Amino acid sequence: MQFQQLLYFVAVAETRHFTRAAERVHVSQPSLSQQIKALEQELGAELFSRARGNITLTDAGEALLPLARRILADTETARIEVQELAQLKRGRVRLGATPSLCTGLLPDVLRAFHDLHPGIELLIEEGGSHDLVRELARGALDLALVVLPLPTPSPALTTVELLREDLVVVSAASAPAPRRPVRIKDLRDQPLVMFRHGYDLRELTVAACRAEGFEPTFTVEGGELDAVLGFVRAGLGLAVVPAMVAARGGRDLRVTALARPGLRRTIALAHRSDVAPPRAARELQRILLASRRAAPEGPAAG
Repeated sequence: MQFQQLLYFVAVAETRHFTRAAERVHVSQPSLSQQIKALEQELGAELFSRARGNITLTDAGEALLPLARRILADTETARIEVQELAQLKRGRVRLGATPSLCTGLLPDVLRAFHDLHPGIELLIEEGGSHDLVRELARGALDLALVVLPLPTPSPALTTVELLREDLVVVSAASAPAPRRPVRIKDLRDQPLVMFRHGYDLRELTVAACRAEGFEPTFTVEGGELDAVLGFVRAGLGLAVVPAMVAARGGRDLRVTALARPGLRRTIALAHRSDVAPPRAARELQRILLASRRAAPEGPAAG
């Protein structure tokens, strides 16, 4: 049973005339009649009674008609839905990002994407680069924003550098101002509010302190990004955060630059090498890459 045969059958059933049905579906009348006969042979039953030129449906034809209409309607629905996906009217994008990027970079980018494609559902998963790489590899994400170098380099992933961003020191606006700019070794005697294990920022800060020959002192550790900023505002200690995050921190946070060479991190957009991202994900990828810009070089005075 072929799609065209069902289309021709419904046309004859609705017009009760082979010639008019052929004109309706834009084929010759002999071709239409041939396809109807082929359909009847395949089904093993006549679908039309042709007595004295009067075309009526047989019992088999009556039984087939609602089913054929449903199949044709479902096919049209499928065509429209695929077209809408192709034209970015519907669909979804599964994007992974580190929590700091969800706070600093993504709000403006996702707003721009949503303004262009309001019918696309955005599913965001926060996590450290190690977790996001694992989720990409198993197909649970379409794209991910990760920090380079990857904790476990994988030839199965393609990465494109997006931006490089300075890290800065934040403290409570009500606390005594730290030395400006802050050297990494100045953090030796400073209480730090530290992210939980798995945060790229934690690993970067701890590694920088150890390179200066000391272990940092934590007053509070294990928090997520918003919690860390809240603890800093409460005066529990300093924290090292991305400049984009600090810029959104509000007036109750003081932002101080790190002395040269400072600390920077490289953000990349990653996807699987063996599977092309869906059309909607490629559009978000385009907007992200178009947003490439140097991260804030210097924090605001405070």
